[in-house]
Amino acid sequence: MTETAPRPLWIFAYGSLMWQPDFPVAEARVARATGWHRGFCMWSIHHRGSPEVPGLVLALDRAEGGYCDGLALRVAPGAEAETLAMVRERELVSSAYLEITLPVQLRDRGVAETLAYVIDPAHPQYTGPLEPEEQAQIIARSCGGRGRNCDYLWSTVAHLGELGIADRDLDWLSRRVRQLVAE
Repeated sequence: MTETAPRPLWIFAYGSLMWQPDFPVAEARVARATGWHRGFCMWSIHHRGSPEVPGLVLALDRAEGGYCDGLALRVAPGAEAETLAMVRERELVSSAYLEITLPVQLRDRGVAETLAYVIDPAHPQYTGPLEPEEQAQIIARSCGGRGRNCDYLWSTVAHLGELGIADRDLDWLSRRVRQLVAE
């Protein structure tokens, strides 16, 4: 975990922080993190699953030559300390994420230094690569403290679509989970 946060405080959102940041956002910009991939590679035993029936949540995983498009969210001035405390409580609940400072390319202007939460590949909640069908089966049946795993997926996909961000893997997964839930 970083001891100091960049100023102004920007947070890189690539999953639920895009559509449910739970902090005051002064500005939101579409942004790209290079060298990372967004994927369902983290077991969720709190928010979207349980220890008995783990779900899956998105994490940034290192990917040579890869990238992840998401949102750079600038925290409202004066709300930095409370936002940092809240986001750390939410994202670092099990220490599966590492907090890093990550430069991202803003779609419409320059680079922003952001705080980002990336998967710790040495943590037991890291799934490593899972086949898409296995991901779909897990997401279709899991539920946790913040609700159904499928709702997390669908909200993320819907928000990416609203932002004009294409993610073929998540689009396929969303369609497949809808089929499974309807069965």
